[in-house]
Amino acid sequence: MIERIIIAIAYVVLAPLIGGFLEGIDRKLSARMQGRIGPSILQPFYDVHKLFNKQVIGVHGGYQSMMLYSYMVLMILSGIIFFAGGDILMSIFVLSTASVFLYFSSMISSSPYNTIAGSRELIQIMAYEPAVLLTCVGFYIVSGSFDIDKILLSDKIMLAYLPGFFLAFVFVLTIKMRKSPFDVSTGHHAHQELVQGITTELGARNLAIYTVTEWYENVILMAIVALFVLNKNPWSYLAAFVLIALVYFLEIFIDNVSARVKYTTMFKLSWSVTLLSIGVNLLILMLLR
Repeated sequence: MIERIIIAIAYVVLAPLIGGFLEGIDRKLSARMQGRIGPSILQPFYDVHKLFNKQVIGVHGGYQSMMLYSYMVLMILSGIIFFAGGDILMSIFVLSTASVFLYFSSMISSSPYNTIAGSRELIQIMAYEPAVLLTCVGFYIVSGSFDIDKILLSDKIMLAYLPGFFLAFVFVLTIKMRKSPFDVSTGHHAHQELVQGITTELGARNLAIYTVTEWYENVILMAIVALFVLNKNPWSYLAAFVLIALVYFLEIFIDNVSARVKYTTMFKLSWSVTLLSIGVNLLILMLLR
């Protein structure tokens, strides 16, 4: 119990550092893929520090800030549940609720850019949520429990039993991480037709809160990727590190070689991949029992 509390506290403290470092690697690798030198790996931290020190101008009666703080608090709570070895399904439910507050923060604005991007954000949630929830179900089918502690104590490698679930989850990670070709509501690069989507009206501390919360979320998402290979074998932690590195590099690569698609195409593709890959995987699991 004490160990899990320490791990949860470590998540709260270290996740922004890990998430910021991952974003720095993302920027550096993206620049090299585009033939540029790119910024320092520490540049995301400099940017957030600068945003926190900028003058705060109250807009929308402060409701936007309230929604963003709710977004951050719920995201941190989701990570605490996960890293404390709690119920993975509950962790995902809280994470999904956090995303809804991000949607609310964009819809509060009177900006037409934010309104359109907010609608697309809601479509993104509907596009990736089935795959994320079904991934939790897959862990339950193989391990017999939603408790992360029990999943980690299993002698099974989840990836061997859930390759279809893994494929669907990695596919929707591109949506969750706002990478091309699915960066329809906002993105990390200045190539959006809607300026910067849901972050158009964010500035100073609000934009910093949004950025740090994304770092928290990315750590949770990478931890779920690791859960596909983690078990009671100590060597599985090395395998998890390698898998995370490969998946993260794959997302960066896809982001740099893909053109953005329409949100309708994103929705159709995500549901098609989810139903096909997870459906076939479930059928095989049923036949093997």
